[in-house]
This record gives sequence, structure tokens and C-alpha cells, in this order.
Amino acid sequence: MPDATTTKAYYKPKVSHIQDASQSLKSVVIATPLMANINLSDTYQANILLKREDLQIVRSYKIRGAYNKIKSLGAHELKNGVVCASAGNHAQGVAFSCQKLGIKGTIFMPNPTPSQKIKQVKMFGKEFVEIILTGDTYDDAFKKSQEYCAQNHSTFIHPFDDKKVIEGQATIGLEILNDVQRKIDYLFVPIGGGGLASGLSTLFKELSPETKIIGVEPAGAQAMKVSMEKGEIVELKNIDKFVDGAAVQRVGDLTFPICRDLLDDIITVPEGAVCTTILKLYNEDAIVVEPAGALSITALEYYKDTIKGKNVVCIVSGSNNDITRTEEIKERSMLFEGLKHYFIVRFPQRAGALREFLNEVLGAEDDIAHFQYSKKNSRERGPAVIGIELKNKEDYFTLIKRMDEKQIVYEYLNDNPDLFQFIV
Repeated sequence: MPDATTTKAYYKPKVSHIQDASQSLKSVVIATPLMANINLSDTYQANILLKREDLQIVRSYKIRGAYNKIKSLGAHELKNGVVCASAGNHAQGVAFSCQKLGIKGTIFMPNPTPSQKIKQVKMFGKEFVEIILTGDTYDDAFKKSQEYCAQNHSTFIHPFDDKKVIEGQATIGLEILNDVQRKIDYLFVPIGGGGLASGLSTLFKELSPETKIIGVEPAGAQAMKVSMEKGEIVELKNIDKFVDGAAVQRVGDLTFPICRDLLDDIITVPEGAVCTTILKLYNEDAIVVEPAGALSITALEYYKDTIKGKNVVCIVSGSNNDITRTEEIKERSMLFEGLKHYFIVRFPQRAGALREFLNEVLGAEDDIAHFQYSKKNSRERGPAVIGIELKNKEDYFTLIKRMDEKQIVYEYLNDNPDLFQFIV
């Protein structure tokens, strides 16, 4: 990354302001534990510590920035209430802040927002918050929120591109440095809009300059990485919204130059790998995380040779995971791990063809997890979509070999995303 001394002056949070934010947050934020993780430490032969922001009262770090911002506002800025647009953690942070401070809040959320998240916002905000469902996407909700602010002279609470928000989120770093008695070699930080990363990188470069700060983005929404490569903020046209807490099309005007100059590296991790991390954390450590909360831990695999013998901290940013997403998480994980494969199979037009496929093509430990004929009528004359689960990813090659030997006519779907999304 470029040397910060060679760039033009820009906003950078002061340590004293972050310390002030920490004092301001004491009544609403818990100092979340910094916990050693035995499984990860053994796997990567390093001392892996997890900063458990998933244990906050709103189950994410977003309360820090939202509350610090709202509490800093004057009476004239609060006269007509505050407004935000969010389908997730920021909405909950704003709602809880409004309830604690007795301030009217209006929260715009897209219509497809899961009911679980809407209920959480209502629970945290109580009678102080009004929820307005509008549009199909976050961008639709954001546009309506801006119109509302202009019409009602309300104050907008940005999820990341705001000085007070950045300073509030950076208070995580003060807690980490207070809890650790040894040098931190690496700090892995999830990146969406860049508020958390810019605050933490600024603080650590001041108080722990030897620590390497590694930003982590989902591969399907790498707005910060692309902007860094271009040397300017780039708005992505299309993103994968699966890692919803970190999937943004455009990073912040305030956050971009800080991350550009102070991050030591930025990497992207596949959404499927994130899903594998979510399942492992649940099965092995009984830790529930949302996709964005798993980003920093997922990144360890891509730094495994570098972090051996080192002290490593990962920010677990949140745990607001909807249980209805479990099947999708499992599916994405298995696809990434090479344990699930989809085919369009055109069986020979003769009796016993399907039975032959089951008995002579499938391996002893292979399992059909999906089977659907493509035609409702005369099904046996049409191709079938088949999903096969394997015990080991290496079994794929022997499966393909048997299909070829039996002269099965098939089309592999995993490598055909355009067709895959419509059929499976």
C-alpha cells in the first residue's frame, strides 16, 4: 500500500476522539471478549484470538458507530428525528440507539427484508422507531430515505461514511489492545463500506504500528479492492449480496483514502469458503456467525503459511444469521468444497436406464440429493437434472470416468453459472 506520508491530507480519526467515543459508549456497549480459539490455533499453528463482536446486545459492532453518531448530535439536528436505510445490523444499531436516547428514528428497509430482521429492529427500537418498507433493494430504500430527509429536515445516519461512526467503530481496537499483553502480528478485519477497517487501521498504526492490518472482502463484492487497484472509488454495477453485511457497491469517500494508505493488504474470499467457515464454527465451537462475521476467519486459510507461529486477531463482526438460510449456506459450502455436483443427464430411451445409472455409475458412497425431470409429461423421454453428493471431492473424477465409460450423455452444471441459477 502507498506510504501515507506521500498522499494528500484527508480526514483521519484522532486517537483522542476514539477514546472519547469509548467513554460515550460505556452505557450501551459491552467490552466484548477477546477469546483464544483452540481449533483455529491448532489448524494454523498460530495463536488465533477472536474479537467476539457477535456478542454485543444487537449482535454486531454496528451499535458502536450508530450510537456514537446519534449521541453527538445537537438539539437542532435531532428536532425532526434521525433516519437510516438498512436491511441488517446498522438498522438494529440505530433502532437501539434511538430507544436508549429517547429519539425518534425512521428506518427504511427494502420489501424483501426477512421478517426476522424486521422484528429485531422493532424489538430494539420499541415505540421510538418507525419502519418503512420500500422498494426491492437497499438502493431503493436508500433513495427513499434521502427523499424523506430532505422533506422532513431529518438527520441521516450513514452506516460507515461518517466521522463519528468511524470513531465509534474504532473503539473495538482500544479493547483489543487493552486485553492483549503481547504483540499482535496480524489483525484481520472484514470490509464492507470500510468504516471499521479505516478506524481500526488508523488506531493500530498509531498505537501498535508493528501490527499488519489485513482487510477482507467477499469475492462477489470487492468494492474496496477494485477501487484500490484503480486508484479511485469505483462503484460496482453488480455484486453478490450473499455476504449482506459486507456487500456494498461503493465504499465511502472518507473510508477509501484511509484504507488505501493504511491497510497492509486486502484480500477477497469466495462466498462458498465463507459458508464452510460458518458451518465449522457452529459444529466445532458452537459459535453462530453471519456471513460477514465469518470473513476474517475465512481469510486465515489464504494466509496460512504467513501466520504460522504468530499472534493473530480476527474480528467476528456479527451473528445476525437467519436460520432460513441454513440450506443455502450448506449448499454453497458443498459446491465450494467440491462435494456436490449437478448434471443434466439424457438417459437412453430404453427400460432400465435409470436403474443402470444408480447401480453401475454411482459410487458406493455417492448420494443423489436432487432429481428432477425437465418435463411434466412424458418425463422418461426428457433429460433430468441430478445433484450428486460425494463423500470426498476426489470421487468426482471416478464418477465422471464411469459416466464416460457407460456413454452417459450429460452436461455439467457447476461450471455453467448462467444455466445453473435457473435450473438448480
